[in-house]
Amino acid sequence: MRRAGRGLLLTGAVLAVLGVVLAAGALWTVRSDYTTVTPSGGSMEPTYAPGDRIVIAKASGAQVRRGDVVLFGVPDRFEGRPVLKRIIGLGGDHVVFDGTRLTVNEAPLKEPYLKDGEVDGGHGPYDVKVPAGRMFLLGDHRANSNDSRYFASEDSGTVPVTAVRGRVLDDATAPVLGLGVLLGVLLALAGAVCTLVGWLTRRRRPVAPALIAQPLA
Repeated sequence: MRRAGRGLLLTGAVLAVLGVVLAAGALWTVRSDYTTVTPSGGSMEPTYAPGDRIVIAKASGAQVRRGDVVLFGVPDRFEGRPVLKRIIGLGGDHVVFDGTRLTVNEAPLKEPYLKDGEVDGGHGPYDVKVPAGRMFLLGDHRANSNDSRYFASEDSGTVPVTAVRGRVLDDATAPVLGLGVLLGVLLALAGAVCTLVGWLTRRRRPVAPALIAQPLA
């Protein structure tokens, strides 16, 4: 019984340490590398609606790709507030809307995320050669998005990549972050239970075997 108690105590200690390390590491990663935002406007509908809680991975402009939804801020636009938009073109890309279709480097851009399939939203044609180190950004709800199209006089509406504060995580990544914390907590609890049971087991005194009366010869 005492041997079983020692085994439970050892198992409990290992599980508890692993759980605490895992939970603490996951929490530290979430707090240092991620943040959340809640959009107030409808420029990114239907992908993200006003009031949605969106997980943002902190990232620099060097880490983003065409098609990413990014959080960015520039002092002379949107009252200096950070906003969400989708990257349509990066430095060197040729973005053209002819009034009917949107192309990037002469290839039609597939946009399944658009609100009601609206490619333009009433703005009209544009032709932009994205300068190096900059981005051309549009909202997914083109009829309700104040984006690069409306700042054509300022570097063709483009924004420097240094304005990026982070990019939106895909739907499959966000739950994994919480899973690490949850798994760590569960391991720590399992370790605590094993430790308690092991301690109780070691404290229990072994019951002496009952004496059996021997028949008289």
